[in-house]
Amino acid sequence: MSGTSGSETLWWQSGTVYQVYPRSFQDTDGDGVGDLRGITERLDYLAWLGVDAVWISPFYRSPMADFGYDVADYCAVDPLFGTLEDFDTLIAEAHRRKLRVILDFVPNHSSIAHPWFAESRASRANPKRDWYLWRDPAPDGGPPNNWLSNFGGPAWTQDPATGQYYYHAFLPEQPDLNWRNPEVRAAMHDALRFWLERGVDGFRVDVIWHLVKDEALRDNPENPDFLPHQPGINRFQQIYSCDRPEVLDVIAGMRAVLRAYGERVLIGEIYLPIERLVTYYGPDLTGADLPFNFQLIQTPWRADAVAALVEEYEAALPEGGWPNWVLGNHDQPRIAARVGEAQARVAAMLLLTLRGTPTLYYGDEIGLGHVPVPPERAQDPWERNEPGHGRDPARTPMQWDAGPHAGFTVGTPWLPQSADADRRNVDEMRDDSRSILTLYRRLLSLRRDWRALSVGGYRGLPLPPSLAEAVFAYERFSDGETLRILLNFGNTDCRVPLDGQETWTVLLSTRPGRSGEPVQGEIILAPDEGTILAPALR
Repeated sequence: MSGTSGSETLWWQSGTVYQVYPRSFQDTDGDGVGDLRGITERLDYLAWLGVDAVWISPFYRSPMADFGYDVADYCAVDPLFGTLEDFDTLIAEAHRRKLRVILDFVPNHSSIAHPWFAESRASRANPKRDWYLWRDPAPDGGPPNNWLSNFGGPAWTQDPATGQYYYHAFLPEQPDLNWRNPEVRAAMHDALRFWLERGVDGFRVDVIWHLVKDEALRDNPENPDFLPHQPGINRFQQIYSCDRPEVLDVIAGMRAVLRAYGERVLIGEIYLPIERLVTYYGPDLTGADLPFNFQLIQTPWRADAVAALVEEYEAALPEGGWPNWVLGNHDQPRIAARVGEAQARVAAMLLLTLRGTPTLYYGDEIGLGHVPVPPERAQDPWERNEPGHGRDPARTPMQWDAGPHAGFTVGTPWLPQSADADRRNVDEMRDDSRSILTLYRRLLSLRRDWRALSVGGYRGLPLPPSLAEAVFAYERFSDGETLRILLNFGNTDCRVPLDGQETWTVLLSTRPGRSGEPVQGEIILAPDEGTILAPALR
């Protein structure tokens, strides 16, 4: 059982984060790619939906080898997305609507086009040589070690001019910075301050567990569980190329920068098992405020598996560590694609009723699923390197209305949209009481209205063994409020006992038309139904 936090909570603890992939949210200039002005135009929608913060994926100046995750200038807006003035307007308009703004920060690697790298590769004696990871070839002339790129192939590229190799955990166009160098840390801290001075409310730090590598650059050991269909990166256990203990000092340095600006949040992208993930809160909570918890993406979609995950995560959290949950993002197949349209409603209720800060991914609120992308329209460099692993289907443009290109652009969208875009769009769904969009909005409203949901405690509820695989049951509680959440992961009716003679009221159900129904003794959940119960008024 996890108790409530104190009476004073921070905005990012009680709030909900909404991720925007700027290329795909709203285009205002007709080039088929979303932009900052487009985000500003849709802020009223985000306020109507009921989220508290918008996290914006990278829009920095970039050659776009990895769509902005290859940064050529950390303190500039790429013209594809607009100008600094457009960003300042976005910040002002978001704050006017009481929406916070979180930026994506990409400190592990820059672009090969960044002036820092141009200097670094100029000669072995250049003052910025040590800003990146350069090493001599192995005795046979090959790469310095066996590290692989996360996007396929070797993680080392040889530079003909100096004869040395540079390391890149991702594309060759994304050379890794050397965070052991204090000058690199100082430069990156200055980049954080540049955006903090412009009013941003926090940062999501890209691949934060990669920032420090083994000083001796030892080979990674073979992975005995590697299977041929998996991405090549899984051939080795990544114990020397990432997740090094020294990274916690780096994160503490970032936290110190943010702390000077008041109530700001630091979120870390971390794909690690729970026992490693929770170490990123750092000693005495000096690490990331929210080490991103992606476990719901990776756990089998069964009630017993999810219930066990929640219990394990809650038990592993350090004292004072605030939990968080994620169902999807720009790197993962969408939740509706993974579990189906009916269970996507259950997933929405799960995400927005578990203890901790939830992050929504744009389009999930309209049930956007897998959008096929023909090979000739593939954009993702990972897909080109390792076909079948691309991320384009999770990045297709938002669908706003039934008009041409679903209201996203007057041009040609950079990626296709779903075949049912004339029906699966915000305008069609926002006034439909049965739509998944309405369900998301009602869930977000309940989080605001019930402290038990926003910052309350959590306890799992026992169920008969016959229900364990199908139903996940738990309570949220705070200051005398108690809500009970029952989620049917199965495709048959489930008769769920309710202990005692207390009468409950259905506060909200994923099955339309059930709200307000009194229940006592037991409740029959329909297939794919989730319900929130509140004690009936006495």
